[in-house]
Amino acid sequence: MTRIFSGVKPTGHLTLGNYLGAVRQWVAAEQKPDEALFCVVDLHALTVEHDPARVRRLSRQAATLLLAAGLTPEKCTLFVQSHVDEHARLSYLLECTASDGELRRMVQYKEKAAKAQASGEGVRLSLLTYPVLMAADILAYRTGEVPVGEDQRQHVELTRDLAVRFNQRYGYTFTVPKATHPVVAARVMDLQDPTSKMGKSGDTGPGVVFILDEPEAVRKKVMRAVTDSGDGGVVYDPAARPGVSNLLDILAACTGGEPTALADGYTGYGALKRDVADAVVELLRPVRVRHAELAADPGTVEAVLRAGAGRARAIARPVVDEAYRAIGLLEP
Repeated sequence: MTRIFSGVKPTGHLTLGNYLGAVRQWVAAEQKPDEALFCVVDLHALTVEHDPARVRRLSRQAATLLLAAGLTPEKCTLFVQSHVDEHARLSYLLECTASDGELRRMVQYKEKAAKAQASGEGVRLSLLTYPVLMAADILAYRTGEVPVGEDQRQHVELTRDLAVRFNQRYGYTFTVPKATHPVVAARVMDLQDPTSKMGKSGDTGPGVVFILDEPEAVRKKVMRAVTDSGDGGVVYDPAARPGVSNLLDILAACTGGEPTALADGYTGYGALKRDVADAVVELLRPVRVRHAELAADPGTVEAVLRAGAGRARAIARPVVDEAYRAIGLLEP
């Protein structure tokens, strides 16, 4: 049996990109004869300037949306990261395994640090070290597979490196995990800037479709999506035609089609945009309905998270205790 783990950071409202690139994979993963754990990684939200009340609100919303999207407590473990102390305990041991150089090479660190400096903000040390905490999130459960979006591939590679290094230095302790990605729409791009991913923690403008957007808001954003200059028609070419290719990726992910084949069915952008808008609205409709039902009954969500933290703790504690012994720490 393979153990699956993945998480979502409560730094913004979840987007269509989160849903197609990760959450829908998670729902499919829990149907396998494997053990699946999914986590709201709230500690990761503290690496940048934040409003504490907003982090709590978005953490609860993220958990509610994951349940609304189809995760079922009977088939998987859903919990909040900060409710399981083993994540923070293991993170320090992995900081003692990682090097400064490999953390500074992380693309997201470079981008976020540059953005913070440009705005006159200080760069928190946790922004540099949080990939190690992410590795702890995964390794604490002896995870075999990590279903993530394409933008997280580098972090999973670091996790693999740290697991191998720790095992070689101190004896076999951790499973070396692998990342898994969806075939299409692994990286949904911003509708107004198709060279940048559709991120939940950055822009909240017309290029980002949120899972909880009303249907008319979704349609407006899709219909105003940037395509590409020139008269090349509807062609799937992510390098040369990122705008229209992003729309085709989204349509393919919503309908189960193939982007290149779908392109052959269109002669103009208008029809493509209308079909993409319709497909996205219908894809998100049941999630929005179920979210409203769960949000009206917060006690149910809280009970799921408490039970999930208990199950997660029971799995992680012996693994982390073993890591403490392996690295040379006395048992209490």
